[in-house]
Amino acid sequence: MIPRIDLQQQINPTYFSFLEALADSGFRGDIERGYASRLAVATDNSVYQCLPQAVVFPRSSQDLVVMLTLAGKEAYRDIRFSPRGGGTGTNGQSLNDNIVVDLSRHMHQLLTLDAEGRRVRVQTGMVKDKLNQLVAPQDLFFSPDLSTSNRATIGGMINTDASGQGSLVYGKTSDHVLGVTAVLVDGTLIETGPVSGEALDQKLEEDSREGELYRCVYHSVTGHAGEIERRFPKLNRFLTGYDLKHVYDKHTHTLDLTRILCGSEGSLAFITEAWLDLTPIPKYRTLVNVKYDSFQSALRNAPLMVEAKALSVETVDSRVLNLAREDIIWHSVSDLIQDVPGKVMDGLNMVEYADQDEVAQRDKVEALCARLDELIKRGEAGIIGYQRCDDLASLNRIYAMRKKAVGLLGNAKGRKKPVAFVEDTAVPPEHLADYIMEFRQLLDDHGLQYGMFGHVDAGVLHVRPALDLTDPEQEVMLRRISDRVNALTAKYGGLMWGEHGKGYRSEYSPVFFGETLFTELRRIKSAFDPFNRLNPGKICTPLDSLEQLVSVDATKRGFFDRQIPVHVRDGFTQAMDCNGNGLCFDFEVRSPMCPSMKLTADRRHSPKGRAGLVREWLRQLSAQGFDPMAEEAAVMSRGTSVKGMVERIKHTLARRRGEYDFSHEVKEAMDGCLACKACSSQCPIKVDVPTFRARFLQLYHQRYQRPPKDYLVSWVESYTPWMAKAPGLVNPVMKKQWVKRAAASWLGMVDMPLVSNPSLKTLLADGPAGQFDLARLQGLSAEQKAKTVLIVQDPFTSFYDAQVVFDLVRLATALGFAPVVLPFKPNGKAAHVKGFLRRFAAMAADSAQFLNQLARLGIPMMGVDPSLVLCYRDEYDKILGPARGDFEVLLPQEWLLRVLEQIPARQPAGEPWYLFAHCTEKTAKPATHQDWGRIFGHLGARLEPVAVGCCGMAGTYGHETRNLEGSRTLYGLSWAEPMGRLPRERCLATGFSCRSQVKRMEGQPVKHPVQALLSLLT
Repeated sequence: MIPRIDLQQQINPTYFSFLEALADSGFRGDIERGYASRLAVATDNSVYQCLPQAVVFPRSSQDLVVMLTLAGKEAYRDIRFSPRGGGTGTNGQSLNDNIVVDLSRHMHQLLTLDAEGRRVRVQTGMVKDKLNQLVAPQDLFFSPDLSTSNRATIGGMINTDASGQGSLVYGKTSDHVLGVTAVLVDGTLIETGPVSGEALDQKLEEDSREGELYRCVYHSVTGHAGEIERRFPKLNRFLTGYDLKHVYDKHTHTLDLTRILCGSEGSLAFITEAWLDLTPIPKYRTLVNVKYDSFQSALRNAPLMVEAKALSVETVDSRVLNLAREDIIWHSVSDLIQDVPGKVMDGLNMVEYADQDEVAQRDKVEALCARLDELIKRGEAGIIGYQRCDDLASLNRIYAMRKKAVGLLGNAKGRKKPVAFVEDTAVPPEHLADYIMEFRQLLDDHGLQYGMFGHVDAGVLHVRPALDLTDPEQEVMLRRISDRVNALTAKYGGLMWGEHGKGYRSEYSPVFFGETLFTELRRIKSAFDPFNRLNPGKICTPLDSLEQLVSVDATKRGFFDRQIPVHVRDGFTQAMDCNGNGLCFDFEVRSPMCPSMKLTADRRHSPKGRAGLVREWLRQLSAQGFDPMAEEAAVMSRGTSVKGMVERIKHTLARRRGEYDFSHEVKEAMDGCLACKACSSQCPIKVDVPTFRARFLQLYHQRYQRPPKDYLVSWVESYTPWMAKAPGLVNPVMKKQWVKRAAASWLGMVDMPLVSNPSLKTLLADGPAGQFDLARLQGLSAEQKAKTVLIVQDPFTSFYDAQVVFDLVRLATALGFAPVVLPFKPNGKAAHVKGFLRRFAAMAADSAQFLNQLARLGIPMMGVDPSLVLCYRDEYDKILGPARGDFEVLLPQEWLLRVLEQIPARQPAGEPWYLFAHCTEKTAKPATHQDWGRIFGHLGARLEPVAVGCCGMAGTYGHETRNLEGSRTLYGLSWAEPMGRLPRERCLATGFSCRSQVKRMEGQPVKHPVQALLSLLT
């Protein structure tokens, strides 16, 4: 039996007392101190791991005033805090062992929009892309452009003075922050902005907390102006901690504390609201993708692009390109970055132009293209070709690939993974190519693999050497390389932190700034945070403090992971490989990943959060000498003994008495997963939560009893065929109120669907499609087999939505084919979702044997429901391995595309149809929308895909009582609006669960696409 895990790290008594007092103090936000909640913010997108004491989620600036005022009491003077936004930092900026304060859950509102003045006031927990969505109708946008823009918060951008693509024109975040609302460590609320002339003189004389800050900063920058000018590099990129160069303008006698707070990494104050200036959206945009024979050629040719007045020049090397080719993202850009026949593309420069004036835009682009044509003709600069695109949709697709590059590097094969620690160096652009050659030589000398990409126009390079940090010697190498890269950037007049901040690299600050300026940084820290209570150890310490800065050598995730045996790590790669890139935090409700994160705004309920919990669960099991791989193998081979069942009941009763087991916290996070599998394809690392969730549930329930509904769900393919035999008897009973109440209270299930009446068997009774005869099929000629199609049944469509299967039969017949509906064989998907893996393996083996036998006939097989069809490809392969065989079950559109040339084409006409594709289908098969569109167009109809996220049903998730409210909320996030706006009779959904949810929510069903196609032919 799997042991109980009770190694919970206890909260420091002083912190515990403070949190209790905070809950009674008028603080309105959330306070979480569970181990799982703390683990969810113990990592970011860096190599480090640091467990906080608790996590708090304020709802307003006043909550922070309340919290920090309470912390000012003598009993709580040792309490410390660290702010956190999107958690996308690559250097551990938000990691600390104190109280993490996360503004992203509740403080994400747009407060004021002044379109005429091109400015906006927001709460700093707002995500950058969300802000741009809200201001886009005014033809404005917030211009600093990050690769993590779909989850990075405005507060995080301010604290790291973030920049990105186009920074030569658009600048960095601090260039667009007009002022902020900040809460100081003593609870004082301040507003910042430019203060000039007499007003500044008055501030400097003011006997107040603000006056003290103004005097400190003013004296530091005016007293050391020469040293500041000498020390601060002449670079476009930011310099976190602290921006002495731009805080004061001696010509206008203006001082703006905003500039000190920008890039302070939360070490001076909590920034809760911000006034931002906005930029007009360019009317004309063009991207020229220039292809090279080598990465070095791309780097050395970049200055030409900058001279040609480009907005930005982004570069990627062959390693990144090759990883992109293996990812789902390549499908969307392959036509825009085509290989050059007979040439090898080992480098790419993406050159963008943007302008408000059409003529100016055209002239700049044509001048560059003419220059490129000349260089290609002469065989110079390593240029092998280029492609130009002018439409916004194409640009966005290419930049989506570029933004995913960070995550793609983390998907490298093997135990060595590209890691962030020297990934954002910046040198003057004219030195970049020479600098990179030395950088590459340094990495090559250590025998390391790496990928490179970056903003060559700004001299910023992203490099992630591949290391296995579970190996202590590799961790030593990380330190050695870090030191040498720091020295190398200094040699070329650059920065080691050119884009992603200092964080745990703060130890390099004293050498970079020099004793004089570093002392001034410490003086400023002393004025804002005299007792080192805000993100301690980052940037610098107060002037009189003896505390140390954080170090590159701080505890890393690899330290904890190496405590897990190698064979266990290798067996759970779907969780272990998560690098924390946080793409699963995407705020966009129309994105399929991750519905539970969108629903809860809780990091535990995300692929990253769940992967982190499983890593810790495995570590704790290993600490007790338990081998989950061996136990899993034992369960799969022999099941659970009677003795084991008795033990399970005993432990279940102990749980009800309140005994702690960390496994319960992991289980809670797993229960929120909808098993939609979007993460397994959308995540650049391919973190596959449904797979390791099923494995976890199997082991968890070796110790704790399952609820009755799990058995009900797992056996659905056994009892439903019997129910379907007598719909006239079953459905009236299912409609009874006492049955519904009993199902809700005893089983925890609601809105159970009715079986189809008439049944599929009845519908097929008079036709040949229902007459399966293996011997007859074996005797068909090759010509007859080519005109035959076998329809594989699934338990949900066949028995609860039989008309769809029947209409598929009718469609195939109308197209001139002879469909044959195969005898029903359990697929096992439901058992897999609930973690009955032994039963699933038996079902899969039985179905695979049957389907392999039919595959030998050479007749195509097709299934209706995407989730079940794709289960044959993914879960069957994982559970059976080579024993799965090579049978193939097609989706309806896959089969239709194969036979399309045999069907007479028609001219598209009439009103369009609207396609709502199933999450699992459109993420695993990215061509889904295009495939269906091509089929509809061929048959004389127009099809428009509708961008939606999860419908909220996801198999049985939406039928569980505890998930009912969440299921309805998810539907409301992205499905309710188009369903209310579009003509319902023209809406189509490929998933059975999606159609069920629409019927439940709207009281009216929608069709499957095959039913719409049938209507075109009849």
